Amino acid sequence: MSYAIYPLVMAGSYSLFALLRVAGVSLTTSAYTTIVVVALAVAVLERVLPYRKAWFPGPSEITTDLAFIAVVQLLLPPFIALIFANALVGPVRALGIPTTGLWPHAWPVWAQAGLMVLAVDLMRYWLHRACHETDTLWRLHSVHHSVDRLYWLNTSRFHPVEKTLQMMLDSLPFLLMGVGAEVLTLYYLTYSSNGFLQHSNIDLRYGPLNFIVGSAETHRWHHSREPREANANYGSSTVIWDLVFGTWFLPPGRQVDALGLREAYPRSFIGLLRAPFQKQAG
Repeated sequence: MSYAIYPLVMAGSYSLFALLRVAGVSLTTSAYTTIVVVALAVAVLERVLPYRKAWFPGPSEITTDLAFIAVVQLLLPPFIALIFANALVGPVRALGIPTTGLWPHAWPVWAQAGLMVLAVDLMRYWLHRACHETDTLWRLHSVHHSVDRLYWLNTSRFHPVEKTLQMMLDSLPFLLMGVGAEVLTLYYLTYSSNGFLQHSNIDLRYGPLNFIVGSAETHRWHHSREPREANANYGSSTVIWDLVFGTWFLPPGRQVDALGLREAYPRSFIGLLRAPFQKQAG
């Protein structure tokens, strides 16, 4: 069961999305419906087959994570995308700059989506790595590492400024190149579904997939309280770039110990928004 969950959930998410599209459901509704179903399935699996019962969140943690989901994942992205479209994409197209020729639009949609996963992960790999290696970016990124237990809800715990930086890599270049809505949607479906599982408190086993996808097994080490263990596994949907650049880490025969930051850190939503500008995060 532990080995079957990841492929079954990912295959189920793509299948549900395809069925909804065949049934004539709009692209946006199909995507959001699938993401909600995957999230609910992961939430149930956390209770049925938990990795660690000690990682079950309390009411205050759930409240904080729901605030991040509402603000950072639901409200902020459309606002930032609107700014991108009006301030950058529109003017570039008005100038006649041939950015659309940089993308293989003639490829099958699934192949374009795969290319987008690899391209986004390459750019976000270096942003993520810079967040661990530079003080200014670490102040922002420490919000994500403030959790001392992993479960699917804290997938969205990112500071809004860092989320904007991420969107400059996973949205803006592809909008400029005129990547189709179907391709963008498949990317976000992959990123969301994998992200829920990557942060989940499910007793997952990935086997050889640990060398391909951003797994829960590798990502738990990335959230280790020990910096030498946490400064690894920067990939989001895939760990291919970690393998290429030598930052893949999954020690055999060991389980991660304490998670989070070594120093005290705010727990409330407002406190987490303020923290990067108030103190040195460590």
